[in-house]
Amino acid sequence: YGFAALFSTAGGMPYATHLPLMMSKNNECLYGHFALPNPQWKEIDGQNVLAVFQGPHCYISPKWYETNQAVPTWNYVAVHVYGEAELLDEEETVQSMSDLVLKYESPDSPYKLEDVDAKLLAGMNKGVKG
Repeated sequence: YGFAALFSTAGGMPYATHLPLMMSKNNECLYGHFALPNPQWKEIDGQNVLAVFQGPHCYISPKWYETNQAVPTWNYVAVHVYGEAELLDEEETVQSMSDLVLKYESPDSPYKLEDVDAKLLAGMNKGVKG
């Protein structure tokens, strides 16, 4: 469940963006990227942020219990990760996007990021901020 809501402030207001985030190879940080038009990245460098990952969840009905003297509840998994945001340079951003494709594209997939035209990728990379 690598898709998280990343919370910070932008323009003095709370702001959240849903992003795929990955753990670094040394397990010390999370990384991902914003679409460049998203204003959240413009003020995030050095901010304390919160990433919320939500896993499977479901309603738990009182009818599942042996007694009717129960109330409904919710069974869920969620992880809150707190840290300081740091913007990535272009090379780090490109590497993080490559890592993301490698993680989620199945090993037998015919899609390989390295097969995409370099000019197309370069243009797409100009539209994101890591």
